Amino acid sequence: MNYIENVMKKQKKTGKYTCNEYREEMILLGLQKRLFSKGLSPEEKENVLKEIAKVEKQMGID
Repeated sequence: MNYIENVMKKQKKTGKYTCNEYREEMILLGLQKRLFSKGLSPEEKENVLKEIAKVEKQMGID
């Protein structure tokens, strides 16, 4: 089950979408946007990819 399915299932059970879930999504979105920005060095790109993997793991999106 992916992250979105997990969130939807949780919302149906509890009726809640938490601030932490929103925060994680916005962090991931910002990192993805940064990854595709121009002028990113290979080292910076590698760091961003590591951060994306870390956030995805926290969210259960491996």
